[in-house]
Amino acid sequence: MWVLRALLVCLALPAAADVVVFPAPGGGSRELVVYSSLDSPLARPLIEAFQRGAPDVAVRYEDLLTGEIADRVMQETDAGAATADLVFSSAMDVTVKLANDGYASEADVPGAAGWPDWAVWRNMVFALTFEPAVIVYHRPSFPGGPPDTRAALIDWLRTAPKGSIGTYDIARSAVGYLFLMRDEEHFADLWTLVRAMGRAGVQVFPTSQDVIDRVNAGTLKLGYNVLGSYAADQASRLPDLGLMLPRDYVVVVSRVALVPRAAHSPDLGEAFLDFLLSREGQTVLAERLRLPAISLEVAGKDSAAAMQETLGAKLRPVAVSPGLLAYLDAASRARVLAAWNAALEGGE
Repeated sequence: MWVLRALLVCLALPAAADVVVFPAPGGGSRELVVYSSLDSPLARPLIEAFQRGAPDVAVRYEDLLTGEIADRVMQETDAGAATADLVFSSAMDVTVKLANDGYASEADVPGAAGWPDWAVWRNMVFALTFEPAVIVYHRPSFPGGPPDTRAALIDWLRTAPKGSIGTYDIARSAVGYLFLMRDEEHFADLWTLVRAMGRAGVQVFPTSQDVIDRVNAGTLKLGYNVLGSYAADQASRLPDLGLMLPRDYVVVVSRVALVPRAAHSPDLGEAFLDFLLSREGQTVLAERLRLPAISLEVAGKDSAAAMQETLGAKLRPVAVSPGLLAYLDAASRARVLAAWNAALEGGE
């Protein structure tokens, strides 16, 4: 019966996972299994750094979409099968829901000592990165600098050339939807801003890179609510691409991790999680993967420490908490999308 259930789970799973196996450098037989939404080429420096301290551990790294990660963990757990030893996902809300629904275990990791309260929930879900929503802009189009607050952006949009602003398509981008929801909480005139973007012929895209490429080329003059971790490195290399943290407030999201309840080797999952929380792991995230670190021990202009020193209370990190589950409510999402579409079309 167990074999039949496991077979049914396998048949239901997506077949498009990008699987990379990193052999144990020391020739050991133990294997850590990671389900992650981070592209495997980007993850390589992180895996190799972990293996330097654990040379007897091989790593099976499965690169999946965020929804596929949650589906895999639930299906395998419900079938009585083993699942990943660690989940590392960019979908904060979906990952917290996994834990809230009983699919995670508490992780006893020394690295969590002193971690910010907002970045941990029940010792189950841990934020690992500090990624702000930024404004990217075409430098030649703004010799005096771009609008640096949302109120200033509304003023600029009144006379901006048609089609000169871009942002996420919130119907297709989970992080774009999350940024909008946080804006609604922090900015009373959000829908005035959205209507102004609609009148200015805003162009919407599923990814940050779509916006960044067009701003760098000058096709767009400005991109709003772009994920800063994707833009920062490119802005340092591309002379026409500017990046700015808004002066009124900055929403910050994180990639999060958990050890599943049905992990085959939970001790290996905890070991890798502890590495990700360590100064070494956070430094690799920041310097090699260009994902800003939460750890205040990690320096650099894009680190949490640097942003806190510059912006202080204007930083608004999204807390790892059940409050994120509200963003998954289907009826609420339908209402938001309807309001978004009406505002972009010039409605109320």
